[in-house]
Amino acid sequence: MKLSETQREFARDLVYLKIHILASGNEFTEGDSYRDPRVHGEYGVKGSYASAMSGHKRRLAGDVNLFIDGEYQTTTEAHRPYGEYWKSLNPLNIWGGDFTYKGRPRPDGNHYERKHK
Repeated sequence: MKLSETQREFARDLVYLKIHILASGNEFTEGDSYRDPRVHGEYGVKGSYASAMSGHKRRLAGDVNLFIDGEYQTTTEAHRPYGEYWKSLNPLNIWGGDFTYKGRPRPDGNHYERKHK
């Protein structure tokens, strides 16, 4: 599958996620999505605050800022139902709430991503 095809599938699923958030009575704002390589380094290169292999650099990751009852949610747990929904949309969808680093939990609950090759 071409990268552009994966990007389109990711974008479609991100819309479904946002509709799901709204349908549950909650709200969101946009967080980081595309991270321009002119600022953050090419994919595979560390630059700015973006990791070298960030899905944001390939247009395959987006951060969603969740609001419940008008309050911005800062915990991964608040995102858990949406992370589970996200993963159910496609087996290539990964949720930042499951992230680990060197075997230890390192959650990024508002991060939604699609794997590509």
